[in-house]
Amino acid sequence: MNPFDQTTDRSNTQSVKWDYTEEIFGIKDVLPMWVADMDFKAPQEVVAALAERAAHGIFGYTSPGSGAKKSVQMWMKKRHNWDITQESIVFSSGVVTALSMAIQSLTEPGDSVLIQSPVYHPFFDITEKNNRTIVNNQLSLVRGHYEIDFADLEEKLSDPDVKLMLLCSPHNPGGRVWSLDELRKIGELCAAHHVIVVSDEIHSDLMLFGHKHVPLASISKELANLSITCMSPSKTFNLAGLQSSAIIIPNKDLRAKYEDFQKRQGFFTLNTFGITAIEAAYTYGDPWLEELKTYLEGNVKTVTSFIAQKLPELKVIQPDSTYLVWIDCRSLSKTDAELKELLLEKGRLALEEGTKYGHGGEGFVRMNIGCPRSVVIEGLKRLEKAFS
Repeated sequence: MNPFDQTTDRSNTQSVKWDYTEEIFGIKDVLPMWVADMDFKAPQEVVAALAERAAHGIFGYTSPGSGAKKSVQMWMKKRHNWDITQESIVFSSGVVTALSMAIQSLTEPGDSVLIQSPVYHPFFDITEKNNRTIVNNQLSLVRGHYEIDFADLEEKLSDPDVKLMLLCSPHNPGGRVWSLDELRKIGELCAAHHVIVVSDEIHSDLMLFGHKHVPLASISKELANLSITCMSPSKTFNLAGLQSSAIIIPNKDLRAKYEDFQKRQGFFTLNTFGITAIEAAYTYGDPWLEELKTYLEGNVKTVTSFIAQKLPELKVIQPDSTYLVWIDCRSLSKTDAELKELLLEKGRLALEEGTKYGHGGEGFVRMNIGCPRSVVIEGLKRLEKAFS
């Protein structure tokens, strides 16, 4: 039996997905395929490392040592052909936390932050809650995948109030992997207009169907100097609850500002198990990850085939990466509220509604297929029931 086919009961584990869906959506007996974590057990080497650390029994103050930084450094070289120094690595409890820290440390209230909707919804929340102004370079859906309007991007980056750009690479929710040429153009425009890029690359290890991720900061020294890159084993190895992320800041001046702000916020270190997990995952996780990617490709094919046969009015945006599938429901001519009601009341299925991702997300839903194929098939049957 494929280990990824194994179902694991996650109830009563304080799981947001499985224990709080009823509270969040207000309805019972709903299959949760919304929040972005997987229903797969982490690599056995990670589980064993955590068990060994727990068995020690003493959980005093800990700090990431050279081992954790070396594991990040080696992973970036091995998976992304990116040479980084250990000095450039700063740890954070999460990527969203790091995005907020970057906004607060590198911009001032009233400054503008550029984003590209539809995009991961915390981009909006952390910008607005930190009293910065959102400037939107909306993505265009062209022949089934998202493209960047570079003329509009250049015009908006030229605004002197725009100090920082939040880049989602690979893209969430669309699953698009940006090409080297696209990334180079983004970098050149940001360099020309003195805009810092904070690149959320949390999904970068989950490349599907032969696609390759290029870290923006790896393209040139100039781009490295204007970039903050956010990485984490949390999506890759299903470790989100351990809250450990690696933030790579080659520019020592940007890094000093970022770290100084971290200290002013009282951030001291990662938790003990987060340190253990990040080192074990990046040291031993390769074989597990390759098997996972193959399994996820099978899940994507299952979704695409089912919808083509049973719900041809819907369109699946083929993901280049990750375990999130963006589904275009606009041909149903339903409002977003109606889509949500049909999914929950008729289909008993909880998906992420597209409006959370800003302009361009209307009429879409996001389905998490990071789960056993039997669960994916059950979710698809519920999707069919909702929209039949």
